[in-house]
Amino acid sequence: MNKAVIKIEAIINKPIDQVWEMWTQPEHITKWCFASDDWHAPSSTSDFKIGGKLNTRMEAKDGSFGFDFWGTYNDIKLNEKLGVTLGDDRKWDTHFSVIDGGVKIIEEFEAESENPIEMQQTGWQMILNNFKKYAENH
Repeated sequence: MNKAVIKIEAIINKPIDQVWEMWTQPEHITKWCFASDDWHAPSSTSDFKIGGKLNTRMEAKDGSFGFDFWGTYNDIKLNEKLGVTLGDDRKWDTHFSVIDGGVKIIEEFEAESENPIEMQQTGWQMILNNFKKYAENH
């Protein structure tokens, strides 16, 4: 990673197998992959293999804005790591570590150049926090 890297993390109080499933399966992704309650993820697809594509549609609930968040899997280590190359060639790595009482997730993204890094970090952390809330309540 030679671009600025955004690093976020959270501890999820659930077993690793459940965390992994909720992180990787489209039927779960649509329930948490957005930063705030005025957004949603109406669809998600995943060809979960090296070279396979993932695509999650994120939209404002009022229909004012939306985009496809997509990439290609380049590293999959069951219950440990996911590596994705995003559609704009940025790298996104997610690490899963079993800790006492749950799973620590650490995400690292290469920053994009359109928005301030602090804004990007806040947005990604909000999505991760939304995942934590979803995962711990299901």
